[in-house]
This record gives sequence, C-alpha cells and structure tokens, in this order.
Amino acid sequence: MGNENLLSTLEQSLRQARAARNRVAGRLAELEAEAETLRGELTEMDTLASQTEAAIFRLLSSVLTSNSAPAPHAPTDEELEAAIRQDSARQSYAPRSPLTSPRAPVTPRHHIPAVRAVGEITSDRFMDRTIPQAATMLLREANEPLHVNEIYNRLLEGGFNFTGQNPTISIAVSLNRNGRFRKVAPGTFDLVMRDASQASG
Repeated sequence: MGNENLLSTLEQSLRQARAARNRVAGRLAELEAEAETLRGELTEMDTLASQTEAAIFRLLSSVLTSNSAPAPHAPTDEELEAAIRQDSARQSYAPRSPLTSPRAPVTPRHHIPAVRAVGEITSDRFMDRTIPQAATMLLREANEPLHVNEIYNRLLEGGFNFTGQNPTISIAVSLNRNGRFRKVAPGTFDLVMRDASQASG
C-alpha cells in the first residue's frame, strides 16, 4: 500500500515536472521569436540609418559643390579670347574656324549676359549632347548670334552637365574649333550655315 502511494506521488511529480518543462520551453520559444523580431527591427533601423547618412553626405556634397562652383566668376571677353588663342596655338593643325574672318561682318559690342551660379533646370534636352550639338540647336532657335555666357545659361536650363572648372571658356574653345561656327564678336558665335542660307535666300 505504501509503495502504491509512493508510486502515485512520483508519477504526479513527474507530470508536474513535465508540465513545468513544457511551460518553460513554450516561454523560451516565445522569447526566441521576440528576439528574432527585435533583430529584424534592428537590421531595418541600421539600414535606415545608413540611408539617412548617405543622404546627408550627398546633400552636403551638393551644397559644397554648388558653393565652390566656378559659375559666379564669368571670364571676361579678353580672357575668352586669350583662351581661344592658346587653344589654337596648341593645335597641330590650322583651326577650321579662324579667330577673325575678314569676310564676316563684326557685330557691334552688346550687353554681355551674366552667368548664373545655379540655373533652374527646366528640361533634360541637352543631357546627352555635346557642346557643339547643343549650341547648334540653341543658335538655330535663337536665329541670331549668342554670347558664350548666354549659351552657358541656356545649356544649364536644358540639363547640360558641365565638368570643367571654366565652362564658358570650354564653350568658346569648343565652338572655335568646330567648323560649323564662326566668331562674330569677342565671345560671341553664330552658325556658318546660317550665313550660307541667308546669302542664297
């Protein structure tokens, strides 16, 4: 009789121990699931922090770049002419567009447009164009000669990406090298083909 009571007590104790063990195992599973959820949230927070940090760096870089942009200093016509002469002297061949053309009428000196530091981009029409391609489009649309400062401003509006330190000098040198353009005044260019079409008209 005493053995039966002892056996019954031991069985009850075993059931209680197993039940307690199952409760602890269940709680552990809950804690592990919660820990996994917290790890996922930590990963998301790390990703968000990295993206925010990258955005801050990009913003600071753009601010620093715009603050150090060369646009506020527009070269004078004399500086443009000097740059064109230096470029022509470096060429191993005679430039197709002469610095001065005796046949080309020289337009009177006019107001030189200011160079904008940061132009408002209104389109992306010039994003994949070269300077001569974009300048050809602008001069055809303007139907008159344009100063390199004005060409620069309009290229900026059209999304052209300048990489050099002196974009207006780059424009002047590029147009002076290209046979499609002629210089009609200091820093001012027109299309050669416009002369041909007007002469035949």
